[in-house]
Amino acid sequence: MKLLLVCTGNTCRSPMAEALVRKRLPQVEVQSAGIFAHDGSPASHQAVTVMQEAGVLFNHQSKPATKERVDWADLILTMTEQHKQLLLEQYPHAAGKLYTLPEYASQEAAASWKSLQEAYADLETKRVRFASSYQGDPDRFQSEFMQSHQREIQHIQELEAGMPAADIMDPFGRSVEVYRNTLKELEFYVDKLAEKIHNEK
Repeated sequence: MKLLLVCTGNTCRSPMAEALVRKRLPQVEVQSAGIFAHDGSPASHQAVTVMQEAGVLFNHQSKPATKERVDWADLILTMTEQHKQLLLEQYPHAAGKLYTLPEYASQEAAASWKSLQEAYADLETKRVRFASSYQGDPDRFQSEFMQSHQREIQHIQELEAGMPAADIMDPFGRSVEVYRNTLKELEFYVDKLAEKIHNEK
């Protein structure tokens, strides 16, 4: 498997994740890149510090997320939903292999997202049905629909509130302690990713 990890500048999150994947999944070919990265910038000082504390080999220079790298990868995992959307806009052909790291690695996230999509679809079906038989004031349609479907809307709100975080926290420009928290988050999802890859063999 060829894995590409993507963040903004490729100096913090994605190279930290790359180093963790190299250690945890040596059989996976892995690269990292940044949507707005330049070639050759060093990893942030705080990232180097926390990776050394964790005993993870970390020697990195930034690279941009080019078409060549996107095409090289079998799987692309971004650090945030926004990164994913930006890549989809630039490289729509990559849609089938592009996810956020939490979305792909976490079974709970996948199950929650499926439930939420089903709830959205159910509400939309009911909205269309309600609209086809609605005889009232068009200006009041939305409020009357919401009033008569409060239970479904509340269910969606509860599902949204319970969704796992889709984004890995950006520590850029912040303290070493924030970087340590980001590292813990990355370790959690890389462990989940390793479990998923081993289970799919």
